[in-house]
Parts: sequence; C-alpha cells; structure tokens
Amino acid sequence: MKLTSIGWDAFKALSLKDKAACMVEDGRDRHVLFAQQYTRARLEALGALATQIRFAAKTKSGSDFLKDLLADKRAMLYFTQPSTRTFLSFSGACQITGMGTGDVRDSTTSSEFKGESLEDSVRTFSSYFDCIVMRTREQGLAERMAWVLSNSERPVPIVNAGSGKDQHPTQALLDIYTLQRSFKGQGGIDGKRMVFVGDLKRGRTVRSLASLLTRYDGVRMVFVAPPSLQVEKDVLDELDAAGVTYDLTDDFEAAIPEADAIYMTRVQDEWDREKGESARIDVSAFWFQKQHLRLLKPDAILMHPLPRRNEISPEVDHDPRAMYWRQMRNGMWIRAALMACLFQRDQDVRAYGEKMGTG
Repeated sequence: MKLTSIGWDAFKALSLKDKAACMVEDGRDRHVLFAQQYTRARLEALGALATQIRFAAKTKSGSDFLKDLLADKRAMLYFTQPSTRTFLSFSGACQITGMGTGDVRDSTTSSEFKGESLEDSVRTFSSYFDCIVMRTREQGLAERMAWVLSNSERPVPIVNAGSGKDQHPTQALLDIYTLQRSFKGQGGIDGKRMVFVGDLKRGRTVRSLASLLTRYDGVRMVFVAPPSLQVEKDVLDELDAAGVTYDLTDDFEAAIPEADAIYMTRVQDEWDREKGESARIDVSAFWFQKQHLRLLKPDAILMHPLPRRNEISPEVDHDPRAMYWRQMRNGMWIRAALMACLFQRDQDVRAYGEKMGTG
C-alpha cells in the first residue's frame, strides 16, 4: 500500500507493521519512520554500505568521490527537541556525502513563534530541501508529515531522528551496525543475549532496537529495570509475535555474566508528567560500575546511546569492551549510508568499492 492511495485517518488507524510497510516501495525507503520497515537483508546491506563509505572516506580520492555523491541534494535538519549526537551525526553524514544543509533547532527562531502550524513549517521546508530530518517531542508528527508530503506536489522524504517517546529508527540502525561489527568474528548477532538496562519504559532507542533484533535468529533479550521503568507491553507483544525469548528482572548483577551485549540507558526524566517524578525512583542499583567489569564476559560489549549520567562509571571507558564511543561514531557512517540509499546512490558506492578493490 502507498501513502498516496490511503487517507490520513485510514493510515493513522493501521497497525505499526502495516504503517511500516507503507514506507517502502520496490524495496526502497520512501520515508524512514519505523524500525519495523527494515528486513534482515536490508540491515545487512545497509551495514555493508556504511563500511564501504567508511573505507572510501579514508583516502582523498574516496573522500572526493563521496563529496560528489549527493552534491545535488539538500537536507533540512529540523531538530526542535534538544540533541547533540544525532544532530552532529546527521550533519557529518551530509558533509561526507556532499549534501548541503539548513537547520532549525529552536522553534522560537522560526515562524512557529508567529503562530505558524508545524504542518505549514514542514511544508515550507519541503519547498527548499530534498529531505527533512526531524527530531521532535510531538508524538506522531513525523508520520503525519510523511503522509502530507507524499500527497503534496513536492513529496520529499521524511527521516525520523527521534519522535516523541515512540521510535528512534536511525539510532537502532547504528546500534545494529555496532553489533554487526562487534560480533563479526563471533557468528554475528544470531544467538546472542542482549541485556537492556535502565529506563526501558520511556527509552525510544530500546523500543526501536528490540524490534530490529527480532530479525535475527535465537536472540534472547533481558530487560533489567525497576518495576516502574520496566519495558511496556507493546514491545513485549511484538517480541511474542516474533517468537522471541525474553526475561524481565530487577536483578542487574545476575544478568551481567550471561550477557553478550549490555545496552545501558539513562533516566528519561524529560518525559516526567510532574517535576521531580523520576528523582523519586532509586536507580543506583542499575549503574554499571568498575567492579562489574569482572562479571562481564571477555568478548561481551557495553553499549549506551548517550548522553549518560551516572549509569556507566567513567572508569569503565578505557576497557576494550566499552563500545559506546565507537557506537556513536558508527552513527555518522550508517546515516551516510542511509542518505545514499534514500536517493538511490548506493549502487554508485558499491561500484566505486569494486573499482578500488574494497567492494
């Protein structure tokens, strides 16, 4: 089903799976909104493309090639929710692939301050740019604008860079890419035990990554959190439907020795309904400290979408299993690959790799 063949109310009423299917046409993304729109084959291809871009960027000739790749395209970075890593990652990805950029990071500096609707603002951006990368607190805004623009005279793609508490698909893509690279010599992601820790109720990165992990065989997930921050039913329903084995617990230390990857998260207190709500929850038992390194398997990895607070001690940073700084850098490469795919230039990257002997 295409977004141009369905009304907004009908689209809004679809299941998440069916909405995700609307984002892909002929095996290519029309918009990037949901983790659910990615198959395993597409995840593997996207990771391989990111690695080819990474290798190409190491040489001047490769860098020059990449700077011409999307030199005819422009991206609008519409980040009205605070962000450092995601914004700079997309900005870096655009620079690598030669895309020009514009940005709005504070709605008080745009015509929204004068009363313009969010919908009119995004349609204005589509007049000047070939792609809109959105990070917003507004739940459902990204999918609403994907439908609106698909049914407009200038149907530019929307890339969801974080939407409300729901999804953060490009973070999940970089997380999968990090897992692909980390477990390359260990049989890949299949059969691994993934431990999620912290604020799992409101962490949209956990929601998106858990969905993508259902594409792999024999992955077991363990959700470690205080009861009030435990993962919600909609995530578990998706795991149940996919036949994934999972456990819920509040015993962090017991989960560490069996983990192949631990995904730490901070308390998402920006979503508090009343001031100080999260501060009343004791999460100190869910912090990864230096002494926990002795419990962690030698070939396991420790991840974090960042920013962090107290959930990982800085003393852990220099351990080779601490993957979060490499994880962050992986985001720039996977987003560069995503942009190449979005504008159907991925074949150009592959052809260049074959020509240079890195394909």
